[in-house]
Amino acid sequence: MTILITTVFFDLDHTLWDFEKNSEMAFDIIFKVQYPNINTSKFIEKYIPINQACWKLYQNDEITHDQLRYNRLKHSFDALNYSISDSEINQMAEDYIHFLPQNNFLFEGALEILDYLSTKYHLHIITNGFADVQYKKIKNANIHGYFKTVTNSEKAGAKKPNPIIFEHAISLAKAKKENCIMIGDCLDADVGGALNFGMDAIFFNPNRAEAPKTIKQVTHLLEIKNHL
Repeated sequence: MTILITTVFFDLDHTLWDFEKNSEMAFDIIFKVQYPNINTSKFIEKYIPINQACWKLYQNDEITHDQLRYNRLKHSFDALNYSISDSEINQMAEDYIHFLPQNNFLFEGALEILDYLSTKYHLHIITNGFADVQYKKIKNANIHGYFKTVTNSEKAGAKKPNPIIFEHAISLAKAKKENCIMIGDCLDADVGGALNFGMDAIFFNPNRAEAPKTIKQVTHLLEIKNHL
């Protein structure tokens, strides 16, 4: 018996919204004005894996919101052997959050796949990102009109992969989990969280990371058409 999918949930960062590209642009603005001796590209090389590691700790409730914002910068500067004070890091964390949502690069095919899916399904977002920043990203990227609801971990009281956030999302969407599918870039939070909750899932895997063959996956957003 084929299950009818009526509702599609997307992750935002690293799935639709190109976090790495927009992040580099935000840091570039900060460094050019305040730290012209820092090479943005070299900093980003250190920052990307450190930020991902910090987010994993955050989604598992092993560090706080404030620790995430501080640690990802502190550890990146340490990796560059660059001396910077705590007050400078805290100010940079504020500046970064200010500039980050002002950039709006999306992954290739994002608008086309949203156009395609929006005529066939109800579209929603589930994100672990900070509420105020995520809403600005969605609005500034001009994709807010595609989504009927945005579920944020702060308002849901839990982060992906916790089933509480998925329950909150389908309640807001007025949907049944057996009619829903989650699309995201994180095997643990997005795919594992959805599957364990009882929702179908597609792994967005542009970097072709190793993943179980039993999991639906795409390397380009337009390949979602092969599944939906």
